Amino acid sequence: MCCSLRRSMAADKDSTAPFSLHVYHVSEELGFILPEPMMPQLSIQFLQRHRELRLAHLALGVMTMGYVWQEGEIDTVKMLPRTLAVPYWELSRRLGLPPILTHADAVLANWRKKDPKGPLDIGNLELLVSIPGGENVRGFFIVTLMVELAAIPALKSIPKVINGVRCADTKAVAQALGDISQSIDKMAKCLRLLHEHVDPAVFYGIMRIFLSGWKDNPCMPKGLVYEGVQTEPMEYSGGSAAQSSLLHCFDELLGVKHEAKSGAFLTCMRNYMLPAHKQLIRDISLQPSLRTFVQQHADEELIEAFQECITKLLALRTNHITVVTRFITIPAAKARRLRNQSKEAEALETVSMAPVALEERGTGGTGIMSFLKTVRNETRDTLLPATSKATTHNS
Repeated sequence: MCCSLRRSMAADKDSTAPFSLHVYHVSEELGFILPEPMMPQLSIQFLQRHRELRLAHLALGVMTMGYVWQEGEIDTVKMLPRTLAVPYWELSRRLGLPPILTHADAVLANWRKKDPKGPLDIGNLELLVSIPGGENVRGFFIVTLMVELAAIPALKSIPKVINGVRCADTKAVAQALGDISQSIDKMAKCLRLLHEHVDPAVFYGIMRIFLSGWKDNPCMPKGLVYEGVQTEPMEYSGGSAAQSSLLHCFDELLGVKHEAKSGAFLTCMRNYMLPAHKQLIRDISLQPSLRTFVQQHADEELIEAFQECITKLLALRTNHITVVTRFITIPAAKARRLRNQSKEAEALETVSMAPVALEERGTGGTGIMSFLKTVRNETRDTLLPATSKATTHNS
């Protein structure tokens, strides 16, 4: 009981004033029930620092996904209420992010150390906010965060590569590329931790819909109306690994070229990144061509370092295909099989809870397997000719 309430109650007891229920937050009309339990429209005027804005965007994003997908893929809501939509829209405009849960929210801003003095490792990290799926949600987002952490040495080496190319310092470039290769290799090892920390049935059947958006999604073909923002519905893609700035940076640095369809999707995903991160990717793309620099210098160490970088990136993308196969393709096939059997058998399986409309799509809205294979093959094509002929991968 708070001090003010104790003082108020004591005053009533000691005085001759009439005994009143309102002192106890009790309504004469509704009793103990809270009158008009409607949230007022939130204001973002007191949010100033970048960190505050990011955490607010994370919180509003999780609320939005929960509200939109609370009933699954059947009879999804058509309108986000004004009390949530308006502040979310205003906050998103300030950050330069779309009003939907993104990789920048769910992964990059959604973590804390259990022990503040402990290490940044999977055992000492937990989520700030979650979606349905229990411990699997923590496993999914924290493992993805570990992939981002593993990339830090590579990010730090990108300026070394660019400056080395500018100065025609083949040794500096080769050394930096070696550091990038090691970092990408560590990213792949971290990605494989998903198999230990996430149950594919839970990811596919429970979690996945809450990461889905309202663009290229048959569940919400017209998108979502943000009440108080505009009357026409708007379309936004759900969370996707393609929203991570990491691989975009590597592609631009190494000269990986994407064909029209895959390139268009990847370019679109940059609109789901923070503007400063998007600018970094663009600025890397404007630098002198690393691949051309390697080809123009008959330096064995440099060529080997470049080829190794591409090979590691290729292996990472092949790894991603393996993950998608286990967490989406196989559960989707099982869900289809169960739907063709008895309803009793279907009801017993978690994978059957997944939305049918997403079976062939990623949460970002793309045809996921064909997209990943195309991007993987485009990475392979970046290898310098002598090695690319000797390197084979299944399509």
